[in-house]
Amino acid sequence: MSHNQTTARPGLHLAGLLLCLLFPLSTKAAVPETEDPIVIVENNWTSQKVISRIVQRLLNRAGYRTSLLKIDTQSQFEAIGTGEAHLQMEIWQASMHSSFQEQIAAGRMIDAGSHSATTREDWWYPDYVEEICPELPDYRALNICAEKLATAETTPNAQYVSGPSEWHPEDLERIKSLGLNVTIVNKDSIESLFESLKYAAARKEPIVIFNWTPNWTGAIFPGKFIEFPPRDKENRCTLDPAWGINPQMTNDCGSITGSYLKKGLWAGFPNKFPCANELIMAISFSKQMIETAAAFVDAEDLSHDDAAETWLSMYKEVAQNWMPSCSRQ
Repeated sequence: MSHNQTTARPGLHLAGLLLCLLFPLSTKAAVPETEDPIVIVENNWTSQKVISRIVQRLLNRAGYRTSLLKIDTQSQFEAIGTGEAHLQMEIWQASMHSSFQEQIAAGRMIDAGSHSATTREDWWYPDYVEEICPELPDYRALNICAEKLATAETTPNAQYVSGPSEWHPEDLERIKSLGLNVTIVNKDSIESLFESLKYAAARKEPIVIFNWTPNWTGAIFPGKFIEFPPRDKENRCTLDPAWGINPQMTNDCGSITGSYLKKGLWAGFPNKFPCANELIMAISFSKQMIETAAAFVDAEDLSHDDAAETWLSMYKEVAQNWMPSCSRQ
């Protein structure tokens, strides 16, 4: 060994080893990676409200600040695309596919995967209505039984009770294209929509109503969807008048069946909130999980916040398995 070389003292080696053990080198950013809140979209139906709050609590557990942004289904994709909001947990194929895909094609949103639950949303009635109109669920029964399905407000047309008008503006064209003697009665909230169902069911009065699955209603009020002419996979029914039974108009068909229920993220989400991104990608709600979440509110009268807490207690192990390792540093 040269006299110009210096021999390190054993104590320095020991000190360095202790520092490495106590403070290991890591390329991982601390969670949360930013103090900025994750903004979760909140729509106006029960399962979406409860699921948003469930995910909000999981993100809080992971260390993130969060907030809810109340916004309608038509404006939400622009808000997520610009980064004003970051996350939507319930993207329904039947009513949101086009707007969602526009943002993805523009590079402003990311498809964060599908839930295991598949969906259907369309005109629906409780089973007892078949005693009044045995021709159901065929859509032509709406004309055959129009007077039986009418109310003082809609007579001589059958009544169809729907949610806010922006949910399904294509319903008006469907009525015209299929020649239906139906009048739409719009309700301004999900609560008033299902109050109509509860009121009619308690009196065994006929009702045709907008509904979807998964939803709490199936467990309380067994029923069926109206069977309209089936929609083609290419969705030409809504685009090409020549397709379908009415060659002059579009929307002469029903909604998509067995359609997806997806999660969507702002395109900048994975870079800004990488650990949260792992969590969102891992989350998958089943049909039963979603129906349970909604039933806590609509059948058991819990608040949306209490429903989220109750759900997390019931599905504690499921929720824990969704939590990524980066959230447990």
